[in-house]
Amino acid sequence: MRRIKVFVKKYWVTFCIFLGLVLLYVYLTSNKLVNPYLFPSTDKIQKAFIQNRHMMFGNMLASFKLLIPSVLISLGAALLLGTVMGMNERIREILHPVIYAFSVIPSILLSPFVLLLAPSLFTASVFLIVYNIVWATLFATITGIMTIDKRYLDKAATLELKGMKRLVKVILPAASPSILAGFVNSLRSSFVMLVYAEMYGAGEGMGFFVKKYAELGIFENTWVGFVFMVIILVIVMQAFEMLKKYLLKWTIE
Repeated sequence: MRRIKVFVKKYWVTFCIFLGLVLLYVYLTSNKLVNPYLFPSTDKIQKAFIQNRHMMFGNMLASFKLLIPSVLISLGAALLLGTVMGMNERIREILHPVIYAFSVIPSILLSPFVLLLAPSLFTASVFLIVYNIVWATLFATITGIMTIDKRYLDKAATLELKGMKRLVKVILPAASPSILAGFVNSLRSSFVMLVYAEMYGAGEGMGFFVKKYAELGIFENTWVGFVFMVIILVIVMQAFEMLKKYLLKWTIE
């Protein structure tokens, strides 16, 4: 009960803002102040949701099948390379300009080449998502390791922690606030690239659902897909924010 009260106290203003947006949409559509073709009534949207609910949940699973391996690959690559660069100044001096040069290239510009060269649309989509989201976590890992308080390293030396034990017990935990902040930012970017990949290089998924019905001109289905996708993404991001707070509870006073 206490948690519910805390949650309501924290988010009641946010809830009111969303409720206000919904009521504004209802008012505009009910009084025909907007194009009824592009902005269908809430009754039509509700009916479209009931008719397409199974398809939307199936598309959600398809999106997660694409998103989850992409996020895991990017996280593993960022941690591996970022740890090496953060701990070794010479390697960092050599690779940092190269990595920075690649990081400023938008993944969307690479999509025509990737779609033609990749063995499958799934592989192409995974590559584009990984390429788009790996940089924030990578740079956050490098920065986090470089800025570790020297006292942690001195204590590790006093305890004679070396090698992998030093890395796992001291370095990565000390750099975790920066790493997790970069990872959450990467996760936000992953949704943008996920929708792009599904719209232009996939045959299923939440982005594909929205694009399909927008092209067909069935905008009540388009709105259903759009709202459903936003709700799912907000839930996922909030779940990761809660996980981040849990993992970093030792940093909160």
